[in-house]
Amino acid sequence: MSTAKGMAEISDGRRAFLRRSLFLIVPVALPALALPVAARGKASAADSKAATIDVRHKGALGDGVHDDTAAIQAAIDALPAAGGTVTIPDGSYMIDAARPLRLRSNMHLQMAPAATLRAIANDLERSHVIKVWRANNVRITGGQIVGERSGHRGTTGEWGYGINIQASNNVSVVGTHVSDCWGDGIWIGGIGRRAGVVVSTNVTLDRVVSTNNRRQGLSIGPVRGVTVTRSTFSDTHGTKPQAGVDIEPQGQGPARDITFSDCTITGNQGSGMEIHSNVSGVVVKNCRIQDNHGYGVLGVGARQLAISENVITGNGLVGVVISSRTADVRITGNTLTGNSANFLRKLVASLRTAKMTEGAHNLRIDDGALGVTASGNRFQP
Repeated sequence: MSTAKGMAEISDGRRAFLRRSLFLIVPVALPALALPVAARGKASAADSKAATIDVRHKGALGDGVHDDTAAIQAAIDALPAAGGTVTIPDGSYMIDAARPLRLRSNMHLQMAPAATLRAIANDLERSHVIKVWRANNVRITGGQIVGERSGHRGTTGEWGYGINIQASNNVSVVGTHVSDCWGDGIWIGGIGRRAGVVVSTNVTLDRVVSTNNRRQGLSIGPVRGVTVTRSTFSDTHGTKPQAGVDIEPQGQGPARDITFSDCTITGNQGSGMEIHSNVSGVVVKNCRIQDNHGYGVLGVGARQLAISENVITGNGLVGVVISSRTADVRITGNTLTGNSANFLRKLVASLRTAKMTEGAHNLRIDDGALGVTASGNRFQP
């Protein structure tokens, strides 16, 4: 969310729900002018690659000691108006997350496989390693981003980000590893609120890993068009909700058309995936959602969800929960096994006498959920 107060309200509401639920048992060549806006943007970004700046030429050392923030930002700012590529060679580059790297339109931040952007310890409630705000046609590839949770000098706040994307269009993050952030590894959302919100559009994460972050692996606020493929969100722990993925725009503005495919969401202290109100058009397909301490997938007030062909197993609470006020949901072809492990251990006596449907510890559809169909799912003990 865009404010600490808003985040607190959302967190309180979510925690209250979770406490209550524990007790509920021929391609055609087109002229350039005919291309859609997003496609024209991609062409512009590709054309601009002729301009390339190595951050070492601006004074970055990558020695794990020197503050390289200003040098890397100077390389970004030195790109021509048409944009270009900033390259970061192998090395450990210290970044002052109080004055984050601000990417600009029509640029590619190209990090070598062993290039690490490492946040310098601070005491801030809110900080960022990389910000992509109000920018178009941005690409981030490779490298590692390491937050400062282990050295953080404060005790409050939950908004230390690895990558923060807001009010931006046509952004991709490919093959980047994000870890150890005080808050969320990655945030994608909008700027403003309600009717005035500017959402992010056409954002892609591919082969991204976000792990060992404090609040969330990935949070999604107001957006239109997010695609996440072949990515991993794991081992979130430290401050609630502690989910692998949390789609949580709620009062800020709508989140629409979001797809997760071939992803792994595992080992998170909270739920694997939470999908909240003011969200529609979410597809979760062919993912492995396992060994999370909370729910596998939790839908709370969202609409138009398709959860299909996933393996959802070994989660501490119910594998999939569709709560009241959630509508138009299809749950098909999933394998749901061994979920509710924590719940079963704590409430064995209650479960023995509760009115349960087949596989209820793996799939639960609450009263008040509308238009939910479940078919072809495989349940095993």
